[in-house]
Amino acid sequence: MTAAVIVIASGCSNNAADAGGSKVVNSAQAKTSVVAKDSDSKVAQALQENLQASGIEEKIISAVPTDMSGIYWVTAEGLPPFFTDKSGKHIIQGQIISVGDGEPVDISSAITAKAAKDELKNVAKKDMIIYPAKGATKAVVYAFTDADCGYCQKLHEEMGDINARGIEVRYLAWPRSEQSIPKMEAIWCSSDRKKAMDNAKTGANVSANACDNPVGEQMAIGMRLGVRGTPAIFTESGQQIGGYLPAAQLAEAAINN
Repeated sequence: MTAAVIVIASGCSNNAADAGGSKVVNSAQAKTSVVAKDSDSKVAQALQENLQASGIEEKIISAVPTDMSGIYWVTAEGLPPFFTDKSGKHIIQGQIISVGDGEPVDISSAITAKAAKDELKNVAKKDMIIYPAKGATKAVVYAFTDADCGYCQKLHEEMGDINARGIEVRYLAWPRSEQSIPKMEAIWCSSDRKKAMDNAKTGANVSANACDNPVGEQMAIGMRLGVRGTPAIFTESGQQIGGYLPAAQLAEAAINN
């Protein structure tokens, strides 16, 4: 089986709008007992063996127990995160929501936030395109972006306002299709990456000589973190605070998460 079986197609989306009206909160906000635990090696091994028996070669990285008895949160190379059972015989996609004890809670969010925090803090600054805060830095956000995505362009139009509110924005590459990869690589291979990004966000063509670049690696990071649309914005704590957000909303969410 290819990764396509358990990969949801990515697309430029207004993730904040998509989530509009939802009353589900993440476990960090709800202050539940969910914590990021160590991976269960036996579950990971069982799942790996079951996948291989079905012709799936992707490598399992971790299988972390959740607050739902017998259910584990799985990360794997080249695949978005998913759930499995203790036997590693089943793949479960989507959210699992805990109800009956206050607000509905996404049981995986504390685990995914820790994973995101650990992944993102290890990305070298030289491999990102950074728009620093003006004045004191109040918060830092990481934004997976595609130069051709309409909502990414809209977010970029507000970059001056975002930076003026004390928010540093660190761009990572997340081309949504094979056709977008050359442009994103050209941006990262440009002598002035910020200028190239600024131009690309207005719809201009960008060209540069081929170079070693982090685009593929950043795509893999996004995949491991479950990015499915752009922009995908994360705080330093690993919380995903949405897709496109107006500058004031983004700054408030970044500072409070």
